[in-house]
Amino acid sequence: MATVAPYDFDCHVEWAGFVEDEPCFALVEGDVVLPTGKDRTVAAHDGLLSAALALDGKSLITGGEDGKVMRVGADGSVAQVVNMGSKWIDVVEAGPQDAVAFASGRTAWLAQADGTLKEFPHERAVEGLAFAPKGMRLACARYNGVSMHWAVGSAATVDLHWDGAHTGVTFSPDGKYIVTSMVENALHGWRLDDKKSGDGKHMRMTGYPAKPKSLSWSPKGKWLASSGAQAAICWPFSGKDGPMGKAPKELGTRGDTMVVQVACHPMEDVLAIGYADGMVMAVRIEDAAENMLRRPGNGAISSLAWDAAGMRLAFGSEEGEAGVISL
Repeated sequence: MATVAPYDFDCHVEWAGFVEDEPCFALVEGDVVLPTGKDRTVAAHDGLLSAALALDGKSLITGGEDGKVMRVGADGSVAQVVNMGSKWIDVVEAGPQDAVAFASGRTAWLAQADGTLKEFPHERAVEGLAFAPKGMRLACARYNGVSMHWAVGSAATVDLHWDGAHTGVTFSPDGKYIVTSMVENALHGWRLDDKKSGDGKHMRMTGYPAKPKSLSWSPKGKWLASSGAQAAICWPFSGKDGPMGKAPKELGTRGDTMVVQVACHPMEDVLAIGYADGMVMAVRIEDAAENMLRRPGNGAISSLAWDAAGMRLAFGSEEGEAGVISL
């Protein structure tokens, strides 16, 4: 039987999750709240726009309207990664070796632990960032495709082209595929293991009634779960050609509301689903068995994340409702 420890904030929860196994919530007003233990609240920004968990799980990377990129620890410590002045930091991503990528407008940057800052200009605005599973390679989603840059060395940028506005990007856990979310109510993918230029095998994943903004890979990369419909749409990626020619699974279907957040369990093929009415459900991917974890509340679920052990699930909503669900 799942139990919920609720929290209530005064504004939209941009990010909910765990930092060093402690619940953590990043709020759009600029605070990062660690509500257990000493109930620490860190004033990280004057307006928070983006957040991402460090790869080692020991800190949260945040970007703000104040042009700052910050690193917040579970002990309430806060350190500035970089200050870009008047630029709004629209997206941040954590990379290997404590590297941090961030973007504002048409430029992405990569800040390494030694303070080195590398700039990657683009012709159109950068909407999403992702690090490859191996190596210091950064993918930037933009209008008409993705640009992939190496953080070190002088290797040429690889451009993956597909017409339309690409708003997010993710690598599969094995690094063989790259998938973007699009304004055109679709996902688009490329297979990378057989290509050296920008013309790899394309994968079109369409049919969404809304924009699929939330993406999550199952732990072994067999499934890619997505929001944007009345069910969580899970595409199979176990074959050589990914989901091409295969129908996706539709999990947690509800006729009266949309799926807005998805989060795959860190070890099992189980999917946490957040809905536009505030409900949270867990569904087993194999047989679609459902377990409601939270009843509908106030506002759409805006963030959803498991802890490392897969025994707790943190959530936040657009109206400031948040909590930790213990299984």
